[in-house]
Amino acid sequence: MIPREGPKISREKFLPYIPLALVLAVVFYVRIRLLPVPLERDEGEFAYMGQLLLKGIPPFTHAYTMKLPGVSVMYALIMLLFGQTSTGIHTGLLIVNTACMYLVYLLSKRLFDNNAALFSCASYGLLSLSASVFGVFAHATHFAVLFALTGILLLSSSIKNRQMSLLLISGLCFGAAVSMKQHAVLFLIFAVLYFVWCFWKNPASDKKYFSTGSAIFLLSAITPYALIVLWMLNAGSFANFWFWTVQYAGEYSSGVPLTLGWNEFTRSFGIIALSQLPLWILAGSGGVLLCIKKRDCADRPFVFGFILFSLLANCPGLYFRKHYFILLLPAVAVLVGGGLSSVGRLFSSLKRVQITPLLPVFLLGVAVTYGFYNEREIFFTLTPLEVSRATYGANPFPESIQIANYIKNNTTPNDTIAVLGSEPEILFYADKLSATGHIYMYGLMEGHQYAERMQMQMIYEIEAARPAYIVFVNVETSWLNQESSVQTVFNWSRSYIGKQYDRVGVVDIIDSNTTHYLWEDKAVKYTPVSDSYITIFKKRGW
Repeated sequence: MIPREGPKISREKFLPYIPLALVLAVVFYVRIRLLPVPLERDEGEFAYMGQLLLKGIPPFTHAYTMKLPGVSVMYALIMLLFGQTSTGIHTGLLIVNTACMYLVYLLSKRLFDNNAALFSCASYGLLSLSASVFGVFAHATHFAVLFALTGILLLSSSIKNRQMSLLLISGLCFGAAVSMKQHAVLFLIFAVLYFVWCFWKNPASDKKYFSTGSAIFLLSAITPYALIVLWMLNAGSFANFWFWTVQYAGEYSSGVPLTLGWNEFTRSFGIIALSQLPLWILAGSGGVLLCIKKRDCADRPFVFGFILFSLLANCPGLYFRKHYFILLLPAVAVLVGGGLSSVGRLFSSLKRVQITPLLPVFLLGVAVTYGFYNEREIFFTLTPLEVSRATYGANPFPESIQIANYIKNNTTPNDTIAVLGSEPEILFYADKLSATGHIYMYGLMEGHQYAERMQMQMIYEIEAARPAYIVFVNVETSWLNQESSVQTVFNWSRSYIGKQYDRVGVVDIIDSNTTHYLWEDKAVKYTPVSDSYITIFKKRGW
């Protein structure tokens, strides 16, 4: 009988690896299949700014944004390694996402056990791929998760082993996470509170480690931001940096009423949860089991704190964009793993113990099968161009490639262009310097005190640069123009373009499957059929 027991135990230990291997194989397949998907708006911003960095041009000189430049630096590194293409950028995302899955595995293993870690890793792989959070696009939240999880694991290890060096690196990681996306400051706050709590619950612990460690951690956490400030001072762009990341960002983040924010949260969360409903149900069940099964977790206060602050990380500004919820997904995946690991314990008292190792694997299998099936068109059927259209509607992300190619083929390397619309991906694809630092139009259309000043600044910069081409994006989502918006830029553009530029291109987005491209003589007399179209103008005599 003894020889027969060994293989059985070995098979039971090996069983949880099967769904993980299958999920990871499918996730990698989908990401590799969709590597060429056109860049969307945020990606275009990061890619353009990363492109400027590779040319030695610092942030906030030729591109303005309220985001810190951490992701732009990461994009520059990715493009240096894999090329300045959408495929190269998404290859970098594939590597970052794989690293995040491994970090989720390590975190869940520390909190529960190896089986829970495997389940959590598989869950995060699918959750972070979902189209409901725009998972195939390289948003800043993916990079913030990478550094936040690294910081959390290093902090935990430092507390356990009393290693100051790990505390130093952990602080740097949290600071880097904030530089990727300011929302990640909530993870830093969580880390500080957790560090204090660990000392408070054990007053007899090393006081020197706590006092010195606190100083080291906080100083290292603010170091990335301090370095950015010094960088901007040295580049002579600190005034722009301060205005966009502090003054304007403050206006932007305070513009949404609480009731509207709550409605936006419930709407976005409902869409995200429904797309992968079984995994979210398992996460909720994991939370309940965690409350009633204390012995199933090595650090329950950490888990609940991590969940709370991961949720709060979505809340600054009350905008609740769908890709913001990527910040919540590691905590959700940890709950899934912990819950499935606890399921086996619930059945451990039954006589038919042999069903115990199969049940968690079966539940995870059902959940991920539902998830892949529910999003099967995006994952397996649609082409990369069709995925962009299915995800973002009439936004001209596929069209930006051909527009940029036309401009690139008809300009010299030193020519500048202006994009009147929020389409920085055109600047990236064309590899052209923008005639204005305003690469988004949203801030110009919002009802804040700086709107008219920003419009006048853009007008001045364009007139001073005399760009070879002007691209006017007549797509509603590229402006978000409101009745209360200042209209100066529209009045100016009609006059300025009419006097100095000729129409040389029209891109008419008819529907999700049809776009008409007209160039040169064909574009002159063409009247757009749809409400979403882009017009390309060339400076007379250029």
